[in-house]
Amino acid sequence: MSNSTATQGASAAAQKAHAEIIEQCQRIYYDVRLEALAQWKKEDPSRTAVGFLPVYAPREIFVGAGVRPVAVFGGGDQVNVICGDSFYQSYICHLPRSVVELGLTSWKSALDGLVCPAICDVIRNVSGVWQVLFKDKLTYFLDLPQNFDSAVGGKFYRRQLEELAERLCQMSRTKFDQDRFAEALRSYNRNRRAVRALCNLRVDKPHWVPAWEFYLLMRAGDQMDADGHSEILLKYMDVVSELDRAEQDNARIMIVGGFCEQPPLNLIRTIERSGCYLVDDDFTLGARFLEADAAEDGDPLQALVDVYLRHSTYSSVKYEGDVPKSKQLVETARDRRADGVLLMSPSFCDPSLLDRPHFQRALEDAGIPYSTLQYAENLGQFGPIREQTGTFAEAIKLWGEG
Repeated sequence: MSNSTATQGASAAAQKAHAEIIEQCQRIYYDVRLEALAQWKKEDPSRTAVGFLPVYAPREIFVGAGVRPVAVFGGGDQVNVICGDSFYQSYICHLPRSVVELGLTSWKSALDGLVCPAICDVIRNVSGVWQVLFKDKLTYFLDLPQNFDSAVGGKFYRRQLEELAERLCQMSRTKFDQDRFAEALRSYNRNRRAVRALCNLRVDKPHWVPAWEFYLLMRAGDQMDADGHSEILLKYMDVVSELDRAEQDNARIMIVGGFCEQPPLNLIRTIERSGCYLVDDDFTLGARFLEADAAEDGDPLQALVDVYLRHSTYSSVKYEGDVPKSKQLVETARDRRADGVLLMSPSFCDPSLLDRPHFQRALEDAGIPYSTLQYAENLGQFGPIREQTGTFAEAIKLWGEG
C-alpha cells in the first residue's frame, strides 16, 4: 500500500469517526424533551434524575446521592410555548417560559426534580413556580456564595451543599455515599481536564474546532456521565487533528453574555459563517465554571467548596470581589488572542445587560474592538445578525476596530 493510499484511508476513517461523534452530540442536543432520559428511567423505575438550570451546579453532589444530574436549558427554537406564557410577564427572558412549558408537557416522566442555581430574580421565581406546579417533585434553590472568604462564604456554601445532598437523598431514598462522591469528584476532574484541553485547542487552532461543533460537544456533556463525555472529547481531539481543515482569514472573536439562556445552534453557525472564528464564549459555562481540579485527598466536600471559592471563573452571575469582571474580561480576551469581543446578551437578561456598559468601557480603554447584539432562544431570523457580525469581522481585519 502506498503512503498516499494509507493517508487517504486514515483520513476516511477520521471523517467517519468525526461524523459519528457529531451525530451522537446532535441527537442529545435535539432531545430537549428528554425522551432518552425518560426511556432510561422506564428501563429501571428505581432510577432517579434531577435537572438543574444554568449556570453552574455541583454535579458531584447529585452523583454522591445516587441521582443522575441533567442540565436543562429550555426548549430553544424547538418548542412552541403555550402554557408557559401564562406564568410570566412579557418583559423577561424566554427561558423560564419554555422551562415551565416542558415541565408541564414533556419532562414529567423524565425528571424527579429541578435545582435552580442562583442567577437572577427570574430564575429564583422559576423555583417558586416549579414548587407550586409540581408538589410531588423536588424543588431546590441553590444559593451560591457571593462572599469568597472561606470562613464566611465557604461555611455558607458547605451548608448549602450538605442541605442539597440531604434533599437529594430523601428524594432518591438512599444515603449519601462518600466513596461514590469521591469517585465522582475524580471523574469530573478528568472531565475538566479534557474540557480545558479542548478549549486550548480551540484557541490555538480554531479552524480545527468550529464553534457549532464545540457547542454540541459541551451540550452533550450536560446529559452524559463525566467519563463518557471525557472519552468523546479526547476522541474528537484525536480525530480533528487528522481532518483536512484549511485555515481561513477569519477574525478571532470572543463572545460574552450568553451564560444562561442559550442561542439557537444556527445562530452560532451564522456568526461563524460571517467570517468569525469563535475562540472563546460563555455558552454552556457549567462544565467550565471551575478552572482547576478539586483536591482529591482529604474531605471531598470541602475540596468542592474550596475550588469554587478559589478557582471559579468570572461571570455576570457571580460577585466580582476585588478584581472587576471588566478587567478579567480584558485579560481573557488577550489570553485568547481575540481580535474583538462580541457582547451578546439574551433579551431582558438583567445580569448580562447590566454588565455591558462596564465591559464596553473596559474594552474601549484597552483598545479592543467590540460589537453588541441581543437574541432569544427561539430566534428564527439570522440575516441581520450575519450582516452585523460580518461587518464587525471585516472592520477588524481592515482597520483593527469595530
